[in-house]
Formats: sequence, C-alpha cells, structure tokens
Amino acid sequence: MKTYLIWIIPCLILASFLLHILALMNLFPILISAPLLFFSILLLILVINDRKRFKGF
Repeated sequence: MKTYLIWIIPCLILASFLLHILALMNLFPILISAPLLFFSILLLILVINDRKRFKGF
C-alpha cells in the first residue's frame, strides 16, 4: 500500500499546485486551492514519516 501512496501523493501535489497557480490567476477559488495544497503536502509528510513503533509486549 505504501508504494501506491508514494506514486499517488506526488500526483496529488502536482494537481493541487496547478490548481493553486490557476487560483493565483483568479481562474479558480483560492479558498479551495490553498487548503487542498496544504493537506496534500501534509499527507506526503505523514506518509514519509510513518514508521513502525514499538508498542510494548
């Protein structure tokens, strides 16, 4: 599953970045594109930092 996320998340970031560029040109609402870009980058950071933790015996 993690290999799928490694390929899907950069595509999501690229799409949200392009939407944000359109929003900066006033062709798309910036109130939608900015949180979308933020959450896609946050999702990438969460997936990269995910590690197996020791939960005890």
